[in-house]
Amino acid sequence: MKHNRIKYLALSGLLTALIVVFTAWLHVPIGKGYIHVGDAFIYLAACFLPRSYGLLAAAGGAALSDCLTGFAIWAPASVLIKGLSVLCFTSKGTKLLCTRNLLAPVPACILCVGGYYLYEALLYGNFAAPLVSVPGNLLQSLCSTAIFLLCSHTWQRWRVGNRI
Repeated sequence: MKHNRIKYLALSGLLTALIVVFTAWLHVPIGKGYIHVGDAFIYLAACFLPRSYGLLAAAGGAALSDCLTGFAIWAPASVLIKGLSVLCFTSKGTKLLCTRNLLAPVPACILCVGGYYLYEALLYGNFAAPLVSVPGNLLQSLCSTAIFLLCSHTWQRWRVGNRI
């Protein structure tokens, strides 16, 4: 039992670091923000780790990224949105790309786009200004989904080939 906790804690730390790197430093500036593929690693954390560890990695990585890049005002929204995104996925199956995990990026995208839209509307005090961010958030979710599917497929093929 203790061995599993240590393993999950180490893996959640690694995935938190990947989320930070692919969000905070490997991104494309656009408008007042940026587009990143860190969500792909949030999705992977949700699939590899038990729910509580996946939530920790997702919320921690997203909040750290916002704070390290000068967008700390977005950290509360990121913690909530990315945490809820983790709930769309499952780590209980024998395959990484089970039906639920193949479909999960759809509600995760809706949470991301809708959540940031509502938070931005709250920040700016109107519902028109955040409409500018919707295409970028959609593109970010689509790119993250593509990388998640590619990494998951590659992992499954490698795992089957090496009998882990």
